[in-house]
Amino acid sequence: MRLRALLETDALGLRLLGGEDELDRTVRGVMTTDLRDPSRYLSGGELVLTGLAWRHSAEDSEPFVRILAGAGVVGLAAGEAELGAIPNDLVEACVRHRLPLFAVSEAVAFATVTEYVVRQVSGERAGDLAAVVDRHRRLMTSGPTGGGPEVVLDLLTSDLDLRAWVLSPTGRQIAGAGDPLPPAVGAALAGEHLAASRTGRRAPHRAAVRGTTYSLFPIRGAGRGAAAAAAASRDVRESVLSDWLLAVEADAGDWPAARLDLLQGVTQLIAVERDRRDAARTVRRRLAQEVLELVQTGAAPAEIAARLRVAAPVLLPGLGSAPHWQVVVARVDWQEGGAGGAGGPAAAIQAGPVAQTLLEEILVDPAVAGSDSSDRIAVAHAGDEAIALVPLPASAPDGDDPDKDGAGGEGASGPRTGLHADVLLEAVREPLSGGLAEDGRLTLGVSAAVHSAEGLRGALEEARHARRVAAARPGRVCAAGHHELASHVLLLPFVPDDVRRAFTARLLDPLRDYDRRHRAELIPTLEAFLDCDGSWTRCAARLHLHVNTLRYRVGRIEQLTGRDLSRLEDKLDFFLALRMS
Repeated sequence: MRLRALLETDALGLRLLGGEDELDRTVRGVMTTDLRDPSRYLSGGELVLTGLAWRHSAEDSEPFVRILAGAGVVGLAAGEAELGAIPNDLVEACVRHRLPLFAVSEAVAFATVTEYVVRQVSGERAGDLAAVVDRHRRLMTSGPTGGGPEVVLDLLTSDLDLRAWVLSPTGRQIAGAGDPLPPAVGAALAGEHLAASRTGRRAPHRAAVRGTTYSLFPIRGAGRGAAAAAAASRDVRESVLSDWLLAVEADAGDWPAARLDLLQGVTQLIAVERDRRDAARTVRRRLAQEVLELVQTGAAPAEIAARLRVAAPVLLPGLGSAPHWQVVVARVDWQEGGAGGAGGPAAAIQAGPVAQTLLEEILVDPAVAGSDSSDRIAVAHAGDEAIALVPLPASAPDGDDPDKDGAGGEGASGPRTGLHADVLLEAVREPLSGGLAEDGRLTLGVSAAVHSAEGLRGALEEARHARRVAAARPGRVCAAGHHELASHVLLLPFVPDDVRRAFTARLLDPLRDYDRRHRAELIPTLEAFLDCDGSWTRCAARLHLHVNTLRYRVGRIEQLTGRDLSRLEDKLDFFLALRMS
C-alpha cells in the first residue's frame, strides 16, 4: 500500500502535517515505539507510530527524525494524546528530512492504524499478521499479560501449524511451544546456525538433525545497530556468539516470500522481549564492575566486603549473604584475517562485551530452560576479558573443595554448587566451536571458592592464571581450573596484600615514574623481555625495535632498579612483581 491510502480512510482520522510530495511511498510494515532510538528494530519501509513519550524538549525531535529517516522509514504518525497537539519542532524536523508526518487523533487507537496497515500490506495473510500485531501489543505492555516469546510461538503453532523454539547460541532452550527440544538437538542446531552465520550465508539456514529438517532464523538483540551502513561494516564475529535463534521445524526453502516476511517479523518481536530481559542484567553487571574495580585497585577488604553486602540481595534474593564466592575469567580471541569477518582486522573487534555476553550464557545451567535463569550471575568485562563473580549460597563443609566433583548433584555433605571448568564447557563446546570456526578461540579459567572479601584478589588472579593454562592447550574451546595450577602460580594468590604492594613498589615504581615522565615504555619492554625468555632478537622483533634500542631500554631498567637482568634471581623477582601488580 501507499501512504496516500491512509488519508483516504475516514476510519483512521489521520491529518497530514507535512510531506505532501512523498505520499506515493510504499508502506511495507508498521511499528509502534516510544524509544529515542528505535533503529535496531527497523529494516526500512515502515510507518512508525509514536506517542511522543520520548520527547522531553524541543531538541529531542531532530535526532529522533534523523534516525528514522536514516533507517528508511517511509512515514511518521504521532499521537495527540500525550501533548494535545503535535509540537512545531517535530513538524519542522520532518520537513527537513522529507519524512511525511501524520497526526493521530486521541480518539483513534494505534491498534486501529496498525491493523489497517497490516491487512492492506499482507493481503491473504492479514489474519495471521493481525494476530501477531495483537501479540506484539501484549508483549510491549508492562503488565502480566505480556507473556514473553511463548505467546508468539503459540501463535505459530495454532495459526500456521509450525513448531518453533527460541534457542541461545549454545543451544539452550529459551522458549518453546509444546514439547521441549532435546538438549542434544538444540546444541546441534545452534552449532549449525553459528557455522552458517560465520560463512556469511543468508538466513534462514537449513539444518537436518536426527532425520528432521529445521529452518534457523537469527534473532538480533540489544546493542546491534540496524542502520544499513553500520550493519554492512560490522564484523559478524562481534555478534555471532551472542545472538539468539529461532528454530522452526520446517523447510523454509520453498516458502513464499509472504511467509518468510512473517517469520522475520516474529524474530523482531522476540528481539524486543530479549532486550527487555537483557536490561535486567544491567544492575548485576554494574555490581560486578564495581567489585572488580575495587579488587583490582587494591581496595581495603572492608570496602570490598561492604560492596558484596550490597550485591548479595541482588545475586542471592532471599538467601542473605554468600558464604563462598568463585571467580571465572573468559576471553575470546580472533586471528587476523579470519574467515567470515566483514569488518576489518581482529584487533578492531570489541572482544570484552562479546566474552561478557557469552560467559553469562555459559554460567547458566544448561538443563534450565528460560531466559530468566541467570539471576545470580554477575559478569563484568575489563579490556578483552570477561570476569564473573559467582556466589555459592550452599557449599561443602570446611575442608572440602566445593567444586572438586563438578557442578550440580548431591553428595554426602549436601549440594555441590561449586563450578568446575570442564563441566562448564562440556555442554557448549560443540556448538560454540561452529561460531569460532578456524580463527577464534574461547579460553576460560575458574578459581577455587573463597570465604571472604580478602580472598577475591587472589581468586581473580588464580582464575586468570588458570585461563592462561587453558590458552596454552590446543583446541577452539578450552578451560582450566585452580587445581591444575602449579609452582608460583599456586602460591601468588595467597601472598598478603601489604607484602604484594611493598614488593612490587620497590621494583616497579621507579620504572612507572620514569615512564610517566618520559613516555619510555620501560614496563612494557620489561614484560616483553621476560616473555621472550631474555632473547634480544625475539623481543626486539615483538616490540618492532632495533636491538640496540632494546639494549638501551633494558640498561635503563637495570640502572633505575639496581638489578641485573642477566641474573636468573633478578629476572624471577621482576617476573613475580609483574604478576602481582
